[in-house]
Amino acid sequence: FPFRLFPLREHGMNWRAKPLTCQEIQAFKRSEEVMQRFTRAYQLMLRFYGISLINEKTGELKRAENWAERFQNLNRFSHNNLRITRILKCLGEMGYEHYQVHLVKFFLTETLVKETLPNVKRSALDYFLFTIRSKEERRELVHYAWQHFRPRGSFVWGPRDKLLRYR
Repeated sequence: FPFRLFPLREHGMNWRAKPLTCQEIQAFKRSEEVMQRFTRAYQLMLRFYGISLINEKTGELKRAENWAERFQNLNRFSHNNLRITRILKCLGEMGYEHYQVHLVKFFLTETLVKETLPNVKRSALDYFLFTIRSKEERRELVHYAWQHFRPRGSFVWGPRDKLLRYR
């Protein structure tokens, strides 16, 4: 059977790859070896995108040394955005919600604050943000995005009245 590096409970682009079952996810989570491999795979993909995992416990990220070259690739090839969405969803399935939050915030910062990834901005706002399982964490990230989005009046990812009242 074909397998995915970041499997999900839903069908993806590869029609031959079977979706994960809840039982398989639980078995993965119980295996220390599987979870270590998963973390290594995540770090490998981050390096490919020009990102470094600087704290395995918290999920904190920073730009890798090769970030400029890798960000050019991210800006040029939008199919990477589908893979990033898949990785984010899989992080949630595997119990790494804290990794999700750091990765989404990283992309929001790079797209909205530093403006290094203009061609990833739409995916970060339309898809990456909404992979976050925790409603509170998602609200915080939507608020963060709203604070940095320009022009602010064109922000459509949250109700303006709630964004103004947040916190």
